[in-house]
Amino acid sequence: MIWYGGRLIQSGELTVGVLVTFVIFSGFVGGNFAGFADMFSQLQKTLGATQSVREILRSDGEDVDLKPIEINPEYALAGNVRLEHIAFSYPSRKDIVVLKDLSLTASSGEQIAIVGPSGAGKSTIASLLLQFYQPDSGVIYFDDRSAGEFPLSQLRRQMAFVPQDVILFGGTIRENIAYGKPDATDEEIIAAAKNANAHEFVSKFPEQYETIVGERGIKLSGGQRQRIAIARAILKDPAILILDEATSSLDSESEQLVQEALENLMKGRTSFVIAHRLSTIRNADKIVVIDKGVVSEAGTHSELMKHNGLYRKLNDMQFDFGIVTQSPVIEGSPVERDSLTE
Repeated sequence: MIWYGGRLIQSGELTVGVLVTFVIFSGFVGGNFAGFADMFSQLQKTLGATQSVREILRSDGEDVDLKPIEINPEYALAGNVRLEHIAFSYPSRKDIVVLKDLSLTASSGEQIAIVGPSGAGKSTIASLLLQFYQPDSGVIYFDDRSAGEFPLSQLRRQMAFVPQDVILFGGTIRENIAYGKPDATDEEIIAAAKNANAHEFVSKFPEQYETIVGERGIKLSGGQRQRIAIARAILKDPAILILDEATSSLDSESEQLVQEALENLMKGRTSFVIAHRLSTIRNADKIVVIDKGVVSEAGTHSELMKHNGLYRKLNDMQFDFGIVTQSPVIEGSPVERDSLTE
C-alpha cells in the first residue's frame, strides 16, 4: 500500500498527508478485523455459559423453605438411621452402579465410621442421607419413618455436614459461623467457636470475629477453615452429623486441634464419619467397611482386626511404615524371646 501510494505521490495524484491518513485509518480497520476471531471465541463461550444457566433455570427446584426453619416437634429426630437395601447410580452415569443392596443401621448417639477403597460409594452415602439424591431402590429411615415423610427443610435443619473441602463465604468469620443458625447471638457464636478450638486464633486477629475471610476463605489456613466449619455445625446443634474426610488434608498440629473439636461436636449425637485415615476412627462404636457398593464387614476395630478381612488389609497398609503401638507377643523360651526381640 505504501509502495503504491509512493508512486501516486510521484505522479502528483496524491499528497503525503493524504497517504499518511489513509495508512492510519487502514491500520484501525485491519486491527478491528483481526479482533473478530477473538470476539467469535468469546461469543461461543457466552453461548455455552448461557445454555448452562438456562438448563439450571428449567430444572425443577428442591421443595425447601427459603426462610429460617423452626423444628416442628412432629418431625424432631432422635437420631436413629437405617438404610435398607439401597441401590443407586448417578443420573449422569446410569450404567455405573455405585451402591448395590447396601444396608446399615445407626442408633441414636452412635458414631458410625464408613471406610473402604476409593470409589466404593462412601461419599454417595452422605449425599443420600442429605437427600441430594434419591436411591434407585431401597428406603432410608429416620426414627423408623421413611425419609419421604419428612419435609426436606425440616430434615436438613437437623443435620450438619462437614466436608473435606470447606466452603466459606466471602464475609466475616461471624457471618460464616452464624450460617448454621442465622439468628444466633454473639454469646452462642463465641461458645461454638470455643468448642471448635477456633476462638483462640480468631481472638488474635485485629478485627476478631469481624475479620473478612476472603472468597472461599482464602485468607485462612486449611485447619482454620475446618474449625470454622465445625463451629458452624456445633452452632446448628444437629441430631445427625456427617463428616466427610474432615481431617485428611491437614498437618499434624492442625489435625489434632480439629480432631479435638470433632470429638466435642460428636458428643451425644449420631455421627457418620467417612475416613481414609483409619487411626482417626479406631474408637468408633461401629466401623462399616464398604467395598464395591456393598457392606463387606462391620464391627468394632478389635472385632474387625481378629479376622483377615478388607479392614485389616487397609489397616496394615497404612501402618506398615507407622509406629507399632503394641509389642508383639513372642512365644518360646526366655532366651528365644530375647534374641527375637533384639
